[in-house]
Amino acid sequence: MSANPGNVAGGLKATISNPHTSEEAKERANERLQDMEESGELDHKEAHDAHVARGRKAALHNPNVSLEAKERSKKALEELEDEI
Repeated sequence: MSANPGNVAGGLKATISNPHTSEEAKERANERLQDMEESGELDHKEAHDAHVARGRKAALHNPNVSLEAKERSKKALEELEDEI
């Protein structure tokens, strides 16, 4: 099973910012992250759109969200789906 590129990138970023990680490990993580970005393996727009869609779906099922906000979320989800 292949790993989710977004999760891999998140782990690499955590490694880079961890003060307990060696400089050598930080350099390797930074190189791997750059390789992912250059190869197109990490598509920021695709990841962003997925996060937005999850947030909109969560709003639809949240009882504390107003009906107006749920309607906006529903419309935004439809627009995202049309882009795909």
